[in-house]
Amino acid sequence: MTESMQMPDASTIEAAQTPASAPAKRRAHWLTAGMWFVVLGVLAMLGWGLVNSTSPRPEVGEPAPDFNLEFFEGYEWNGRAAARLSDMRGSIIVLNFWASWCAECRYEAEVLENASRKYADDGVIFLGVAYADVEPNSLAYMREFNVSYPHAPDLGTDISQDYEITGVPETFIIGPDGKIVYFQLGPLNQATLEGTIDQLLEGG
Repeated sequence: MTESMQMPDASTIEAAQTPASAPAKRRAHWLTAGMWFVVLGVLAMLGWGLVNSTSPRPEVGEPAPDFNLEFFEGYEWNGRAAARLSDMRGSIIVLNFWASWCAECRYEAEVLENASRKYADDGVIFLGVAYADVEPNSLAYMREFNVSYPHAPDLGTDISQDYEITGVPETFIIGPDGKIVYFQLGPLNQATLEGTIDQLLEGG
């Protein structure tokens, strides 16, 4: 007698209908999702700075951390395309951290530029450090505001880490002795900036 044929169960039918590439597609989906999480995490960290850093920000009265600067093309200090902060010891230095994507930086851009021109004959040095920015955008920003004082990219955010910034803009005013005399979180206004510089020029 001929044996009756056994009907396949539901799991056999489902397995037969599932494309062989389904596991690979699932793996690709999760890999893509994971990559997006990593990218968003990096952007969040760069967008607002090192908020979880355990090192304290250098305070008023403390020496300003030294660093190297490689200025953007078309900008220089004392005829040099690169310098160290310590090379400028003996001068008042206004060190400003900014970014082209920073809306608040635009509030102070004209204030900084005007002050840099006003105090040029007094030997006051203005330095801009572009944080977590891309060069074409940085250059476009400087052209927009007719920035004349030297600016440099913060390669690898090394300078920002030394100064433990938590966002942009932030400004450190450094005295001739190389110590920080004023710190501004957020955009500077003209009265504060010029008042601080005037006091230092008067020996205060």
